[in-house]
Amino acid sequence: MAPREEASGGEGQACERPALGRGGRPGRKMAAMLAGGSQRVVRAVRAAVRCSAVRPPASGCWGCAPGGKRYLLTEDDIKLQEFQQMKVAIRNEVHGNKDPYFKSIKEKLKKNGMILKNELKNLLHLCQTSSDVELARKVIYRYHEQNGIAALCNFKFGPLFMRLCYELDLERPAVELIKDQNLRGFFSESTSFHILMTMLFKKGHFESALEVLVEMKKQGIPFNKETYLLAFAICYKLDNLESCKISAKLLEEAQLKGDMLPLRAFYFAVATALKQNDVAQAKFYCSQIIKTENKLYNNLKVLVQLRSGLLEEVIKTLEAAVEVDTPPFVKKIEFSEQVLATVREKMEENPNLSAKLGDICTKLQASGRITICTLEDMLFQIPSSKKTPAKLLNQKQLGYQAAKPRPSDLLLE
Repeated sequence: MAPREEASGGEGQACERPALGRGGRPGRKMAAMLAGGSQRVVRAVRAAVRCSAVRPPASGCWGCAPGGKRYLLTEDDIKLQEFQQMKVAIRNEVHGNKDPYFKSIKEKLKKNGMILKNELKNLLHLCQTSSDVELARKVIYRYHEQNGIAALCNFKFGPLFMRLCYELDLERPAVELIKDQNLRGFFSESTSFHILMTMLFKKGHFESALEVLVEMKKQGIPFNKETYLLAFAICYKLDNLESCKISAKLLEEAQLKGDMLPLRAFYFAVATALKQNDVAQAKFYCSQIIKTENKLYNNLKVLVQLRSGLLEEVIKTLEAAVEVDTPPFVKKIEFSEQVLATVREKMEENPNLSAKLGDICTKLQASGRITICTLEDMLFQIPSSKKTPAKLLNQKQLGYQAAKPRPSDLLLE
């Protein structure tokens, strides 16, 4: 199965440093859903969760250049700014005073009155604090109880609630509601799960993000290219043998279904396998990639060749990059200086190859083909074909003071 093509360099932003925190609670029965009830994978995911809590961050090629941010999904995927702009418009409709509106909603709850679609929609856009979200939570349960799944065909409230929780930094109510069986059908589309997984990922709660992925499968929500991207990124960050097995299982299921995986998902899979020294699996993932004229693929290819002991092939790959006459308007294939340092260390065992490598590196440097970006920097760069990363608008743009203002964004810092 060929991966979904993306822009040839995967270079959309400058190389910056993320936080490599790990957190969240251990998942329960996660693999049972991912593997159709397989007890072997149940044990695998539980082991992945345990290992991720104690394993230190990887070093070498997987470190980060000084700086700071990581991207997964874009504004086109999450639509945070669109949500916030609508919040401003609805706030203006109530003349900046939400209290009378909230009071009328509370009265309806007390009298068991019918909650209308626009009432819930406006309420979600007027929430600014955690206590506001608690009221919205009660109204969601009442609305769903009164209207059921049928009413959700006309308007999807799930993404609105998740964007609100993201804006206010409230992952707990988001996780609780999306898992609540009493609300089955309320979160009936993939976007709700994607926003929540991204929020948990940003906070370093990779195990919890994996639990949400399993919940998505449990509820029968079809996986799409964004789902697979998040799934493989989560496995990459869990960074242990069992998460590597989960990546393999996800790829197998995608192939059986005929799903198209985004190119970046394959890159995460290759990187996950390499970090676990599973060279055979990394080579297999590389063989699935058709679009190879980009820097991330070539850096991963060099590492796969190196781990396979194919030192002459490494030299050929680097020489080929030097010999390419790239037009000024085409992005050059670059190699990470940390990857080259790893190659240099291995080549020291062979003086002839080491000398060749020295000459090649000199030429690469002269032609501007060496970058300070690490492999992890490259993995989290938005392809240049995509639009801007999703960001929360600042308070001046919003025109109102939200609780816990967020300085950035859907950025994985």
